[in-house]
Amino acid sequence: MKIAFTHNLRLTDAEEEAEFDTVETVTAIATALAAAGHEVEKIEVSGPASHLAARLEAYAPDLIFNTAEGRRGRAREAFYPALFEELGFPYTGSDAYVLTVTLDKWLTKQFLAAHNIDSPRARLLTPRDLATLAEASLGLAFPLIVKPNYEGSSKGIGDDAVARDPKVLKTLLARTLEQYPAGVLVEEFVAGTDITVPFIEGVGDEGVLAPVEYVIDPAARSKYNIYDYRLKNTEPGKVQVRCPAELPRDVAARLKILSRQVVRAIGVRDVGRLDFRMGDDGRIYFLEVNALPSLEPGAGLFAAAKREGLSYDGAIAAVLRSSLVRWKLLGPEDALEAAPKSRTRTDPLRVGFTFNMKRVDSKGSDAEAEYDPPETIEAIRTALESLGHDVVPLEANSELPSRLMESNVDLVFNIAEGLVGRNREAAVPALCELCGIPYTGSDSATLALALDKALTKRILKQHGILTPEFQVMITGREKLSPTLRYPLIVKPNAEGSSKGVAAKGVVDDETSLRAAVKELIEKYRQPALVEEYVAGREFTVGLLGDKRPRVLPPMEVVFHDATNERPVYDYAIKQEWEKHVHYDCPARVTPAEMKMLERAARETFLALDCRDVARVDLRMNAKGEVYVLEVNPLPGLTPGYSDLVLITQAAGIEYRTLVAEILAGGLKRLREKRRDAAPRDEKAKLVLAGEAQS
Repeated sequence: MKIAFTHNLRLTDAEEEAEFDTVETVTAIATALAAAGHEVEKIEVSGPASHLAARLEAYAPDLIFNTAEGRRGRAREAFYPALFEELGFPYTGSDAYVLTVTLDKWLTKQFLAAHNIDSPRARLLTPRDLATLAEASLGLAFPLIVKPNYEGSSKGIGDDAVARDPKVLKTLLARTLEQYPAGVLVEEFVAGTDITVPFIEGVGDEGVLAPVEYVIDPAARSKYNIYDYRLKNTEPGKVQVRCPAELPRDVAARLKILSRQVVRAIGVRDVGRLDFRMGDDGRIYFLEVNALPSLEPGAGLFAAAKREGLSYDGAIAAVLRSSLVRWKLLGPEDALEAAPKSRTRTDPLRVGFTFNMKRVDSKGSDAEAEYDPPETIEAIRTALESLGHDVVPLEANSELPSRLMESNVDLVFNIAEGLVGRNREAAVPALCELCGIPYTGSDSATLALALDKALTKRILKQHGILTPEFQVMITGREKLSPTLRYPLIVKPNAEGSSKGVAAKGVVDDETSLRAAVKELIEKYRQPALVEEYVAGREFTVGLLGDKRPRVLPPMEVVFHDATNERPVYDYAIKQEWEKHVHYDCPARVTPAEMKMLERAARETFLALDCRDVARVDLRMNAKGEVYVLEVNPLPGLTPGYSDLVLITQAAGIEYRTLVAEILAGGLKRLREKRRDAAPRDEKAKLVLAGEAQS
């Protein structure tokens, strides 16, 4: 069975990513699904929804195994199930309605109050309420705990979230509402112990498993004994999972009864977690439901599943089986190993693969620096075939026009650099457009603009994007612009892969400048770009998507020679990069610097109308200003070597998935073409039918 595994990948330790899956968890889940005999496609959901939809429709899974939390908004968890339903794909877990309710703690409490489920008294407050609120009007008894209402993973919860008097409460509310303006829950604090009851539908007592207790190291225990954000996310080693929890028999029985009531009332499906607080007086209070619980190995869910005889893989398989039964892809009487029913498969697409192959030894020559070695071409072809497509290799030479017309391909996956001229990268997209064949990557206009560094920089300046001051020299005898300041660097104006870029191209005087320009013009037979050299840290940022691109973690190119005050990431260094540089990804930058890098890359991508994939090279000077050096909308895809591939590896994106992400844009345009053609086809059929009758 084909399983699409949709998830958010945690790339940083930032609180906003606390609910996301780590690389280890993603790997564990995918391995468990594969161990059950399924074909698994990992799909990270960050980025435009249209891109995700294209990926799913291209893969055509039998079922989606979903752990995606979403990044923002009060309905973020519900977005993905709603999208899956709209696309017609079955999925694991609760539906959009349940996820909307359970993410809203206040709404959940109101909902369950009608079912006589006891919960601490509380109030929902927003910034609008704060200005007119008097402590007495809350009607609640101190101490009070203030929680973000629409967050999970104990965000914002800890000892410092408890107020024992009105003065502290006022300060706490102002601070918390500023951080979480969607709303906060002010709740009467119950002294006691946190207890969790895991749920896996079809396992245990109506899916309700043994209660789990989190035993906190006495040295790390907080004043109020809260299993808080710190313990869950920054000091998990100081907490032990105890299952079953040490509870009196009647309390444990009561917990199970309450849990079954909650699950039925809300409609949780497949998997979940119910959190309770057992007061020091033995009374049980419901706190919240997590219908998208953590599936991290070692979580309480799996400790409880182990008591039912299920390993980690077995528990994941049980969640999957529950969903398969519900969607009628597996009969309830079937065993886990029974062969499920499959959805109807469509015929494979014919994907033309356009490229330029490197055939000469690159040592000492950059003549074919932009072309791809046979190993890269084979890796991409293999990735495309593994996605279920028929691949037609098409080398971008003089025979391409006739071969493309004869190939009868549905779309083209393009990495071709072209042969000659400053429009060479635009040749294949222009040919595809002439033939009416959708293709991946940016269109011919963007590729032509991006290859011309001077034109690119003019467009960036028009959009207010920082780029070094520059001048184009056609003969080398032009008067030097008075706006330029030394040191300057000289580059070919229309080359990629660092062709013609070298450390000796950094100059401090006009004599050296004109000599460098003359040499470059003679060698590359094109104008030279003269631009101010920006000293500082060098970064490159990858982007995937279209109108709302997904910005990947920035990668810093760290030069080994710390004494070199003017390093250049040139062609020679790239050939033997291990000797000269190493790569930090994600780059070690402050949150403010990260935002600046991401913003510069995104604005560059949009200013040039890039699509599907691109890589932006940047420098950050000592003042923290970020300058865009250039953009590459046809970045290299050599496994284990190309910058974009190293970036995606650091982001937890496998090579095959990277190829699929790029392909998704072409598939979207193919669907649009077919959708636009459908009315014309129907009209033609009616005309032909009328002619036949006459």
